[in-house]
Amino acid sequence: MPMTLSDLSAKMRGIDFCTMSTRTDGGAIGGRPMSNNADVEYDGDSFFFADDDARSVHDIPADPKVGLAYQGKSGLLGQRPFFVTVEGVAELIRDKAMFEKHWTKDIERYFPRGTDTPGLVLIKVHAARIHYWDGEDEGEIRV
Repeated sequence: MPMTLSDLSAKMRGIDFCTMSTRTDGGAIGGRPMSNNADVEYDGDSFFFADDDARSVHDIPADPKVGLAYQGKSGLLGQRPFFVTVEGVAELIRDKAMFEKHWTKDIERYFPRGTDTPGLVLIKVHAARIHYWDGEDEGEIRV
């Protein structure tokens, strides 16, 4: 039976990091590890904090199509790998009210001045297509 977005959200709760892929100005693919900052009620939108000078922040205005790749564990006792890839459209948010909405204390390790960090950017990725595979089942969800 195919997974729903709600099923996928439950399986993704234990996954903190992903790799975000962007298209660089030279046409290459740039990859960067990103943390979802424990913002795990997945509804098709993902949020990541970054510095304004990060490669991904530079790439998104020119080509907002991005890819996210997650890996977690599934099955009895988490014995099988669980993969999720997301194709989506990113936008850069510089609104402090949105920073506050998605901020968690753990992020201060990377941004010690909190939401007042100069050059802080929130990247929102809205999924268009999500593919999952857990070793026994695979499928696609269109958002």
